[in-house]
Amino acid sequence: MFDLSRIGAWTDLPFFQNDLPKIATQLGDDILPPANATFAALERAQPDDTKVAIIGQDPYHTPGKADGLAFSIPDSFGGRLDSLGNIFKEIQTDLGQSRTKTSLDDWAAQGVLLLNTALTVPPGKPKAHAKLGWSKLVTEVIAHLNDRPRAFILWGGPAQSYAKHIHGTHLILRSAHPSPLSCHRGFFGSRPFSTVNQWLIDQGQVPIHWTDP
Repeated sequence: MFDLSRIGAWTDLPFFQNDLPKIATQLGDDILPPANATFAALERAQPDDTKVAIIGQDPYHTPGKADGLAFSIPDSFGGRLDSLGNIFKEIQTDLGQSRTKTSLDDWAAQGVLLLNTALTVPPGKPKAHAKLGWSKLVTEVIAHLNDRPRAFILWGGPAQSYAKHIHGTHLILRSAHPSPLSCHRGFFGSRPFSTVNQWLIDQGQVPIHWTDP
């Protein structure tokens, strides 16, 4: 069902041998994002390249909207932006610059791991796959990233529940999820983008270009 040939060093995680086969039997044929994009976040941000990890909740449940990178939407989608639209508003407030490109592939290319706490969802059924076992993968990914200082952005309750697995001299930012249902509970005004960039600079690393490439 899944082609793991593109996820590189992440294939060493025990999850892919021990847990994924069981999950795959429970998914059915109609999942979002499609099976060829389920692990796009891992494909695009290899462990050694990851400087920032943004942890979300589950993929968009509208067909054509989820592309395998948390919060990202294909540039061709053309529909409502919901959480991503609020992320754009916070970028404007935080950095004083705008972003209109909805695909976040340029973030991934700079070392931003965009990982949801559940990697799949059935069309029209948010959170339906939240308890299938994806949590094991997220826990293993975080453990693998504990080897050196990195920035973690945890948006929403499900993401924040993984803070206990983050060990080391990392930057950890927590706030409400950017969803229209929760964005006014602490996401707006949290200034994650400037905070991460200043931390990266202090670490002697190149900051992330968050706005349009």
